[in-house]
Amino acid sequence: MNPKLAAIEPSLIRAIAAKKTPDAIDLGLGEPTLLPQMRFIESATRWASEFGLKYTVNAGDAATRARIAAHYGYPGMAAAENVCLTTGSQEAVYAAFKALLDPAADEVLVVEPAYPAYLKIAQLEGIAARSVSMHERDGFRYDVDVILAAVGPRTRLIVIGSPANPTGRVMTQAQVQQLARGLGARGGPPVWVLHDEIYRELTFVADAGYVAAEYPYTIVTNSLSKSNALTGLRMGWALAPSPAIEAIVKTHAWLTSTAGTFGQRVAFEIFGEPGALREHAVWYARQRQEIIRALRASGLEFVEPDGAFYVCVRLPRGTDSLAAAYTLVEKRGVVAIPGRIFGAALEGWLRLSFVAHLDAFIEGLRRIAAL
Repeated sequence: MNPKLAAIEPSLIRAIAAKKTPDAIDLGLGEPTLLPQMRFIESATRWASEFGLKYTVNAGDAATRARIAAHYGYPGMAAAENVCLTTGSQEAVYAAFKALLDPAADEVLVVEPAYPAYLKIAQLEGIAARSVSMHERDGFRYDVDVILAAVGPRTRLIVIGSPANPTGRVMTQAQVQQLARGLGARGGPPVWVLHDEIYRELTFVADAGYVAAEYPYTIVTNSLSKSNALTGLRMGWALAPSPAIEAIVKTHAWLTSTAGTFGQRVAFEIFGEPGALREHAVWYARQRQEIIRALRASGLEFVEPDGAFYVCVRLPRGTDSLAAAYTLVEKRGVVAIPGRIFGAALEGWLRLSFVAHLDAFIEGLRRIAAL
């Protein structure tokens, strides 16, 4: 067996979820509970009944890629040729790592707290990886000075999720511009940024920044999973300038050949209707306001999310987050995700998802507060 794979710990999120009982309150769920907009699936089904579901080219259907590129309109990546359709956004991230980074020479820098897959992918590929933590004292807001100071001579790629899983923090436009200036002023080969925009459509603040709008050496990953409640469709994409996109397409071709044709057609339909990507965001915005109200009433310390559908709550000082998560699922009937999974800076915190029914979320808070 591959020793690099053997060295990777199994998912603690899955281990905790496996202990869930049928009547447990699930605040760990990382996917929407809303149902998808069926009109897009029905339109794609009608199309498939007429044309079938044959292979597309490796990069994906050109018309779908053109719609995605035009929707975001990032400089240097606004054409179909700048898009690779992938099997979910995680394949897009994997392909970007594998295409861009030389394990013998390069290093990836992950801005934490962060989705744990970034470091696991690097570990599996034998790529040197470091993390740089945003501080609890700042409410885990992005600190560009800290990020830039962490860039080393081998750093070839910086990974930033904004809105962030787990904290819901969003990089502001001013912070993105500062990051672009700082990286642009460096000598030598460019340092690339992978901006994971998987929660972009669930942004609730007005001053969100997008790295690709300001910095030319940016790869963007995203999917329909969170915005349109289509996690099981596995429809994602990477956006990148040349020559990075060609390398990503080449890598993707050997990973999965093509993304599923049906999912590509669903994406074509969604991107053809203005506002479709943000349709569910109305519900999440209302839910966010209600859970913030409930959190304030609970007395728990928390990070007010700027986006995504997560909120982080502070455990009593000195509490081990993993032990607390197991106590909650085994004895209190609540699934919550320990902060340590997302980096050392979030130890002592829990990540809660607010996709659950509001009454269930409030009852879950009550049980957490009683720890």
